[in-house]
Amino acid sequence: MRGLTPGYFALVMGTGIVSVGLNFEDYRSASVALMWLACLAYAMLVVLNVWRFAAFHDKVVEDFQDPRRAFGLLTFVAGTNVLGVRLAAEGYYWVTTTLFLISVGLWLVLGYVIPWTAVLGRSERPLIATANGTWFIWVVASQSVAVAAATLEPVTASWRRELAIVAVFAWSVGVFLYGAAGVFVAARMMLYKFGPADLTPPYWVAMGACAITVLAGARIVEMLDAPMVNVTRDLVAGMSVMFWCFATWLIPALTAAGWWRHGHHRVPLTYEATLWSIVFPLGMYAAASIYIGQADELPVVGGIGSVWLVVVAFPVWAITFVAMLVNLMRTVLRPGGESTIVAGRPPGAQHA
Repeated sequence: MRGLTPGYFALVMGTGIVSVGLNFEDYRSASVALMWLACLAYAMLVVLNVWRFAAFHDKVVEDFQDPRRAFGLLTFVAGTNVLGVRLAAEGYYWVTTTLFLISVGLWLVLGYVIPWTAVLGRSERPLIATANGTWFIWVVASQSVAVAAATLEPVTASWRRELAIVAVFAWSVGVFLYGAAGVFVAARMMLYKFGPADLTPPYWVAMGACAITVLAGARIVEMLDAPMVNVTRDLVAGMSVMFWCFATWLIPALTAAGWWRHGHHRVPLTYEATLWSIVFPLGMYAAASIYIGQADELPVVGGIGSVWLVVVAFPVWAITFVAMLVNLMRTVLRPGGESTIVAGRPPGAQHA
């Protein structure tokens, strides 16, 4: 509990988005099973985080003040919306609406509080040296709000225009945040010592942030006519395709970086909570490709997403899920287990 990583809601994000992709491709049984797993994981993580806040309040405060970990708190916003979007596909619109309202409130609060407490509120300089892949979760959280708003728009006639404003607003903010996070992280990699130990799984979120921007854009393009949508529809459609291209370009680069870390420099590849930061981007790339292939009539892109889902995203989710269960058995569930390992932070390590 003390060492629970703030970004563990990436488990819900990864499981939920793979479920969404499977639902797109009519793998109903697998999709529904993953949906309920995501619900269970979400409920458990909410309880654990409330418990942690009550029992280890000082550690939660430390997370808010640590720029290497603080942005992981925004996985709660993204996980809430991913789960809500999947439940909407089953007709649970009231649940989706409730989760959406919770996520919007937290997105607005955490979106200002975290940059202040973790970045602007610190006296240590230079702060750019602390930038890492988790900063892109800020983007993912924003785009998840856009996706959820666009999902509710067709079934909420009385609030359709307001939801259109929220969707376009959150999508636009996410695009600008992607540019800012990209600059900060690139500067950190080029200006400061950067070794294989620093290339942690959350760097894959750079690709996941692109992919969810694509999905959010595709959903906005399909929204009914509204003033905010009408003036941005063509721009959003074009930029969504551009973000898909960049996400595709990033995959070989990130794969090569992983080989450089684990193959060339022999960094052990063991389970840690941040591995879910790889599962989510892979699943989101599949779901976004499938959806934009349908929305923008790009069958080649949709075909790539279908293959990616079955060949890459779902197998990686399954391997990571089994590894998590094995890790839980070896650590938390056995007498004398080291709970810091399951939190994604082996004994002696400072950051997940």
